[in-house]
Amino acid sequence: MRVSIFPLPGAILFPGLQLPLHIFEPRYRAMVTDALARDRRIGMIQPQRAEEGAPLFRIGCLGKIGEIEALEDGRFNLVLEGESRFRVLRELDVVTPFRQVEAELIPEEMHGALSPIERALFEREARAFADAQGYAVDWDAVTRLDDESLINGVSQIAPFDLAAKQALVEADTLAQRCELMVQLMQFFGRRDRDDGRVTLQ
Repeated sequence: MRVSIFPLPGAILFPGLQLPLHIFEPRYRAMVTDALARDRRIGMIQPQRAEEGAPLFRIGCLGKIGEIEALEDGRFNLVLEGESRFRVLRELDVVTPFRQVEAELIPEEMHGALSPIERALFEREARAFADAQGYAVDWDAVTRLDDESLINGVSQIAPFDLAAKQALVEADTLAQRCELMVQLMQFFGRRDRDDGRVTLQ
């Protein structure tokens, strides 16, 4: 299938979740206009480097434009609703100002769930990470989330680097993603003693 892509460093999307976007660059305004005229779908994917025309990672997530607000100056505020991860087969040679790829959809694990031990470990590490970073979290609300909403939701907003975020997108099962999230929170939760930066070192 042909997918118009929005390569945005640090922004990932998971099936079943939503991603608010503010579209202001002319090429991506054109992409949204094109998507609205067709099937309302665009692909979120990270470039391997935060620079123009950088190679793409191989895995992204297809999203459907849900709520949308067209501003008078041509910009858009929209909510992209995640539908399915996809694998890039090749980038297409196109005349559009936005990039397009040939992709295949990745079958998703149905109703993924964690064991009670996995869930408890994740929540423990999430509390420690939030405390270390100074985040205020409504833990009562967190405990009411189902496993999939919790793991994917935290993965989507976590303040990790490009490679870490990409590894989360590429994890094929919820249990794998949960295990990786625990490892990443442990790594990134260690602050560099000299300058206070969150680091993997």
